[in-house]
Amino acid sequence: MFVPVHDINPLKRLPFQWATVSLIAVNVLGFLVLGTEYFAPANRYAPEFALVPAEFLGRSELPSMTVFWGYEPLPMPEVVTALTYMFVHVGFFHLAGNMTFLWVFGDNVEDAMGHWRFLLFYLLCGVVAAMVHVASAPDSIVPTIGASGAVSGVIAAYLMLHPNVKVWVLVLYRIPLRITAAWIIGFYIAVQIYNVFFGAEESMIAWGAHLGGLATGAVLVLFMRRPNVPLFDKTIGKA
Repeated sequence: MFVPVHDINPLKRLPFQWATVSLIAVNVLGFLVLGTEYFAPANRYAPEFALVPAEFLGRSELPSMTVFWGYEPLPMPEVVTALTYMFVHVGFFHLAGNMTFLWVFGDNVEDAMGHWRFLLFYLLCGVVAAMVHVASAPDSIVPTIGASGAVSGVIAAYLMLHPNVKVWVLVLYRIPLRITAAWIIGFYIAVQIYNVFFGAEESMIAWGAHLGGLATGAVLVLFMRRPNVPLFDKTIGKA
């Protein structure tokens, strides 16, 4: 529906957003290494890095690699996939969408927390999002991938920190519009909630994971921001 492009919300405490850029680089590297066609994988082991709820809980008799593609799985503990799934993407647009949101909103959240604390925050949001997805679909053998859960946590934290900042977005991916962050993020949250309760059951998108990431980010920012960083900053920003 829309893509954030730019916000004028300069860093106040850090010279550069190294953690945000590093996370984007790792995601791009994962995309390049594991191939671009995940569900008919160019790299046969790409699905091994995905989160599969039934395998994670030990409920599946056969690994998803064997069920879907007939490959023998790598000897990797399933618990690790709660981290690795964040760094694998279906295709270019899946990657580009997540990384655009991370680029626009991540730097200011990192600025509010510091490099290492932001990195931990991001990973925790992704892991909790994974656990919410596993809890909501414990018998699923469909591989789940993507940074959306972790990025949703970043989006929620940005809303808690800078709700009034103006952001340029592309509506319908082509119409430029300047709008307040609270409206953009509020719409994003509404879409997630709608799809969790009213979306098609056969959807391949883990909407519950998105909500889990949003809730985790909203809670963690209360404790992980620097002591002198206010919530609900009054900064308007000129975007």
